Amino acid sequence: MTVGKTGLFLTAAVAASAVTAATYASALGQILYFAVYGVVCALAWWAALRSGAGAARRPWLLIALAQTLWLTGDVIELVFFLTGEVPSVGISDVLWLGGYPLIAAALVLMARHRAPGRLRAGALDALTLATVAALASWQFLIEPLFGGGYSLAETIVPALYPVGDIVLLAAALFLVLSPGERGTPTYLLLTAVFTYLTVDLGYNLLPYVLDYSYVERLGAGLLLGHAVLVAAMLHPGHAELTRPGSRMGTLHPARVLFLGMALLGTPALALRHSGFSGEELALILAGSGCAAFVLTRFTMAVREQERLQAQMAYQAHHDPLTGLANRTVLHDTLERVMRAPGTGVAVLYLDLDGFKAVNDTHGHEAGDTVLGAVAERLSAAVRGGDLVARLGGDEFVLLCPGASHDDAVRLAERVLREVSAPVPFRGHELSVGASVGIAACAGEAAGNAAVGILRAADTAMYSAKRLGRGRWVTADSADPIMAA
Repeated sequence: MTVGKTGLFLTAAVAASAVTAATYASALGQILYFAVYGVVCALAWWAALRSGAGAARRPWLLIALAQTLWLTGDVIELVFFLTGEVPSVGISDVLWLGGYPLIAAALVLMARHRAPGRLRAGALDALTLATVAALASWQFLIEPLFGGGYSLAETIVPALYPVGDIVLLAAALFLVLSPGERGTPTYLLLTAVFTYLTVDLGYNLLPYVLDYSYVERLGAGLLLGHAVLVAAMLHPGHAELTRPGSRMGTLHPARVLFLGMALLGTPALALRHSGFSGEELALILAGSGCAAFVLTRFTMAVREQERLQAQMAYQAHHDPLTGLANRTVLHDTLERVMRAPGTGVAVLYLDLDGFKAVNDTHGHEAGDTVLGAVAERLSAAVRGGDLVARLGGDEFVLLCPGASHDDAVRLAERVLREVSAPVPFRGHELSVGASVGIAACAGEAAGNAAVGILRAADTAMYSAKRLGRGRWVTADSADPIMAA
């Protein structure tokens, strides 16, 4: 489904949920609720079954199964309502509770697919926050159920809903705090999960301040959560939720804030039973200050480590003298460009003429100055999406995705003019030229010819050298991968 259709579906679901909330207790509201939920459930299965094969499909199947369990529980509850006997606990609760671990398992599987082998930090942070949430849930939602004169089933079953919320929260935090892409499907999925948690919290707390006729309308909020969840499944970019991500993780300030709240949450909840006298408040304030200092120092250490890692990554992918991309980046980029369907590419292989004479006459410092000037001129000559790489010595490569043979020729002529301009050095004018080999590959012929097109451009460059230097030569048009 396209982005536009997904947006239309989501808009229609929001409108239907609003109408359902306004008419929830009426026959019209119930008909609309089950009609929309039936469509949502069917779309969930359709999206799950077409989401690929193997392990990548499993999270979507679990989500579709959870939707089916919740819808079945709603149908059974409606049947009991129509017969006039709605049990306080029953088979519907089993089906509703069964959906929580399924959604949680789906989120955990997604995190494992997105960041295999890189989940320890996210798991620890998620457990830290979930533990504090569990303690708060026990004190405010679960513990009051015991000793209230209810039967065992009437006590245990309602208590399991906050437990299900904690499991779902832990899984959602695990996904949020683990590496991976952060596109629209991810935000839709998390919005759905936190909609469920908000509605469940409302079911537990709002009866203390509102009439139940208003509280029951929260069912429309669950319908909206279902629709948002399925919208994530239908989004054309939904594969980001199960695709390994290469994004380098950084410590977000919100993460530090949440961890600080978690550290203070446990003692604050513990002091709740003893009351907040002046001494307890002083302890909380002192603990808050210590936690802030520790977290600040922790953040500084992590930032320094991130800076060093970024510096090392830069050094591993860039030439130290010119700052241009190195051979590794060139090959990776070329392979990625040529794997993209319908994307042509032009490669210009450049070798300087007269560079050895500059080194021999004026020394290596002069040679370094010339290389730096050439790197700047080449970077200024290409387009924004092109890549300039230094392979070593006085060899450079220009990689131009989407450029035609004619585009490459025009670029080569510009490069010859720019490179031949004198380079000032300690009162001298240093002059070099260039020999350029050009190889262009049409999109339909790209295939896996990354090594071939680079070799062809290199061969054409040596042909330019033999023909007298200071010129460009295109690759042999007889080569089947070339579009010369």
